Amino acid sequence: MASTLVLIDLLGAAALLLLGLRLLKSGVSTALGARLRQFLASSTRNRLTAFGAGLLTTLALQSSTAMAVIVSSFVAQGLVAPAMAQAVMLGANVGTAVVAQILSFDIHWLAPITILLGVIVGSRKSRRSRGLGEIGIGIGLMLLSLRLMSEATEPMRESEALVAFFALLSDAPVIAIGLSAALAAVSASSLAVVLFIMSLAAAGSIGHELCLLLVAGANVGGALPPVFATASEGTAARRVVISNLAVRGAGAMVLLLIAGWLTDHLPASVNLAQLTIEAHLAFNVGLALVFLPVIGPMSRLLTRLFPDKPTAKDTGPRHLDEALISDPPSALAAAMRETLRVGDLIEKMLEISLVALRTNDEHLCRSVSQLDDEVDAVHQAIKLYLARIERTGMDEAARRQSSNILDYAINLEHAGDITERSLSRLTVKKIEKQLQYSPEGMSEIEDLFRDTIDNLQLAQRVFINRDAQIARRLMEGKVTIRRKERASVERHMSRLQDQRPDTLQTTSLHVDVLRDLKRINGHLMSVAAPILEEAGMLRASRLRKG
Repeated sequence: MASTLVLIDLLGAAALLLLGLRLLKSGVSTALGARLRQFLASSTRNRLTAFGAGLLTTLALQSSTAMAVIVSSFVAQGLVAPAMAQAVMLGANVGTAVVAQILSFDIHWLAPITILLGVIVGSRKSRRSRGLGEIGIGIGLMLLSLRLMSEATEPMRESEALVAFFALLSDAPVIAIGLSAALAAVSASSLAVVLFIMSLAAAGSIGHELCLLLVAGANVGGALPPVFATASEGTAARRVVISNLAVRGAGAMVLLLIAGWLTDHLPASVNLAQLTIEAHLAFNVGLALVFLPVIGPMSRLLTRLFPDKPTAKDTGPRHLDEALISDPPSALAAAMRETLRVGDLIEKMLEISLVALRTNDEHLCRSVSQLDDEVDAVHQAIKLYLARIERTGMDEAARRQSSNILDYAINLEHAGDITERSLSRLTVKKIEKQLQYSPEGMSEIEDLFRDTIDNLQLAQRVFINRDAQIARRLMEGKVTIRRKERASVERHMSRLQDQRPDTLQTTSLHVDVLRDLKRINGHLMSVAAPILEEAGMLRASRLRKG
């Protein structure tokens, strides 16, 4: 019974440690997340600054796992070079070890103070205050958990079963590393497992060699969660986390081979709790010293081992040639071609949505969602491509052209969102509830759909030719759409007054579809506004004077 209570106390303290760690990460993300990401993205110009950025950011985030996910997403978006991402991760690993060193000091008396301050600050309504409150509470819970863990492990000195268990682990070093790695992977925190090992070491439950092996296993296990978290992020992102796992795995293999030799040279009176923390820090500092000078060759090797998967012909950006970045006119022409392709995707989404509405085909609605994912990916690629174009060689006209391309791409992306998130879901709702529009209502919706597709094709011509007369025709189409939408709503209300069953059942769907098509047209018309304004054909306001 006593052993069971000790185990419960230990598990409860470990759970409290994980809770405090999660609150701390959440608080930092809430209060400082945007600034940390900006700092990280802007500090990767060379390997030393990248290493320092990873170390400092991890000191704030308290998690190399979170850092791995963030930096791998930056690599996937082209914001951080792969080699610099390796340097960031080496710094992040050292940062986690420094955090463990700080928490190992006897500062548990700060726990009630930080929790109290966290509750007071977090009671304010602002988002930043809530984040700071979570930081205070998280730190307090972590310090409190370490105190509880220390108290819970004291009776372990007298447990013959635990002594026998750890003796078996000492004779099976590979299993010891695997067990520690599994604990770190399940808890998604090598820091929590290292602190747990420290508590066991302080209680005298484990020996010198087992202490080193468990620390190595915790480091390997801490690199596993990011591998699973980035499984869908693309090959570039996965290379970052796989390389981090490989680096830690190589360090664990070396430590497995020399652990016996190291323990033979350690004094018998060494403090095992302190040895745990120092071994964790030395492990990661050693990896940084070995691998930081060779991150370039390591990145190239990983590119050969994990090459980018070839994209299908109809997916991903086609025209954004990286070789044209230093030639602004050619690069802008490439961005224009890619933006026109986004418009073609939107047209396809609208046509499929209309067919799905006619035929009640839910499968077509799912294909609209897939097309919207394609639109989002290409839109993101266009934005990043425009941001990387060499600005020093651009005159005012080129800058204005870049801005116009970006504006049109954004409006097309919004039109795609409306088509997928609203129009398509309204069709699914109609199918699930087995509703039918009245023949007149369906005819009005189809008419507005066709007008919207025609306006999209006209907007594509305006985007290419920048012709003021075509732009005027497009803008006049906005008035036509508004009148048709208003007339359809009035006829719909008339059918409602006649108590027609099909109209009564679909009244909200009918009005929502008209509203969404009107919103899509509003986004399409935006391409004409700067052209008409330059030509002096656009009034500043529709209000009458006086």
